[in-house]
Amino acid sequence: MKPSRIVRETLDIALLNKRQGHKYEHGHAVVVSGGSGRTGASRLAARAALRIGAGAVTLAVPPAAQLEVSMHITALMQQRVSDADSLHGILSDDRISSVCIGPALGVAALQGELLQAVLESKKPCVLDADALTILARNEPLKKLLGPHCVLTPHAGEFQRLFGRGTGDVPAADASDRKAQMCLASAQTAGAIVLYKGAITAIADPGGRVAVHHASGKRAAPWLATAGAGDVLAGMIAGLIARGIEPFVAAQYATWLHVEAALSFGPGLIAEDLTEELPRVFRELGC
Repeated sequence: MKPSRIVRETLDIALLNKRQGHKYEHGHAVVVSGGSGRTGASRLAARAALRIGAGAVTLAVPPAAQLEVSMHITALMQQRVSDADSLHGILSDDRISSVCIGPALGVAALQGELLQAVLESKKPCVLDADALTILARNEPLKKLLGPHCVLTPHAGEFQRLFGRGTGDVPAADASDRKAQMCLASAQTAGAIVLYKGAITAIADPGGRVAVHHASGKRAAPWLATAGAGDVLAGMIAGLIARGIEPFVAAQYATWLHVEAALSFGPGLIAEDLTEELPRVFRELGC
């Protein structure tokens, strides 16, 4: 197994161009929100999905958080989700082309039921943050995963999910070791795994592996900020909504995530990543 490198030269930037068409021809993403006082992460993800080109993005919001969300959104839509049945109802819409669940979701029984509803829908999905914590505790849910699912763990979440970590790996070997571990975990899960970090490895259960290095000229240490991972999850969901294959979408989102951070520079906070994407797209000629 030789991982491919995620660099500008290996990306077909034309894939990011938007063609003429109705908004729903560019996909409709749903982002499942946490409860009152916990909606910021999902709003970051949802705005990222919209910025990266999804035609429409809906936040699925618990009743107690609807006013809070309404005060912070304009282009984003929202629908009330009080339980798993109501989420099933939203996801039954054929226009929904991707789902993101996990950012500040919570890990109680209700949130487990919401995750189950997402997985049972068979919609392409991105599982991040609390969704990964729920998954790590629930073996039956793991059986619902498939190659249409993208898991986005950082090191701690990866350890909880798969019981393994990179350990004390010499720097020269870190990339290959992380790629091998990511591939083994993707094959175990039967889903795409994006193992985040300065070295990000992405693998699918079919054996494909890609690695991105945020080092050297692409070092972006200011990405270590609250909410940056939520933005990445939303970017992946937005590209999937547009019809890009999940494994490919994960690669492009990873590269664009770092590219936006480099474009903005020091002082970056998570909101800046989303607002920097138009500049990145212009510089790419999109």
